[in-house]
Amino acid sequence: MGAADVIPGVSGGTIAFITGIYTDLIDSLRSCDHKAVKCLLQEGIPSAWRHINGTFLLAVFGGILVSIFSLAKLMTYCLETQPILVWALFFGLILSSSLLLLQQVPGWNVRRVLLFVGGAAFVIGVSLIKPTQLPDEWWVVFSAGMIAICAMILPGISGGFLLLMMGLYSTIIGAVSSFNFAILIPLGIGCLIGLLLFSHVLSWLLHHFEAATMAFLTGVLIGSLKIIWPWKQTLETVIDRHGDTVPLVQANILPNHYTVMTGEPSQLVSAILMCLIGICLVGGMAFLASRRQKLN
Repeated sequence: MGAADVIPGVSGGTIAFITGIYTDLIDSLRSCDHKAVKCLLQEGIPSAWRHINGTFLLAVFGGILVSIFSLAKLMTYCLETQPILVWALFFGLILSSSLLLLQQVPGWNVRRVLLFVGGAAFVIGVSLIKPTQLPDEWWVVFSAGMIAICAMILPGISGGFLLLMMGLYSTIIGAVSSFNFAILIPLGIGCLIGLLLFSHVLSWLLHHFEAATMAFLTGVLIGSLKIIWPWKQTLETVIDRHGDTVPLVQANILPNHYTVMTGEPSQLVSAILMCLIGICLVGGMAFLASRRQKLN
């Protein structure tokens, strides 16, 4: 999840969905409430730890933090040197997981189809928003953290992508790489508050309108395929505050047009292989998950 969150366009929530821990994650986050505080004060740390499913959360967020701090530079390097192959891998992951989720939505009806279409349209609409450039003041970073973390736990919408839209992506990645706590502290506080608030909403929806919510989230996942399509033509660029040239407006193009329009090789065969690897990874995880359920 941490590696996915580093990449603008890929959501950590998507990885949670793929690995089958999404509902457990949302419910565990939701349990971090006033009842947990009451449990801590009245019954002690062990009871409160069990109440919030602390071991599970520690494993998940420990892995996320380790991944973010250890893979931030690697993922940035891979995106800079082999963007098509990276996007192709995630395209396969998300395509395969989307098809699996479609099968898990029970009793398709008109309302659920509309929610599915609405979810896809929502993500596509977000992807069409033109990036801006916000200042890196603490309150801006705090607000950006609250917004981005909501996207990070919502499958299909990337927190990194929203940071890119706000013009803060390079600032955040730079802060992670250089341990700039003036940026990381307000970002972390914003993420924590946003995570706890939004998890309550998602948990309530999943428990009261599970099929409808799953239909919408599956649509969100399908819609995100537009964002991570491997072959893109950059139409406009912008120089950020760090002097880096970043894409401002991009258009998806077909692989056979990519070389003509960009002068770069399309890497079609390699991209297909990476996509198949992504599909196989999801299939393998789904197989292991179903086998584990049978054993339990």
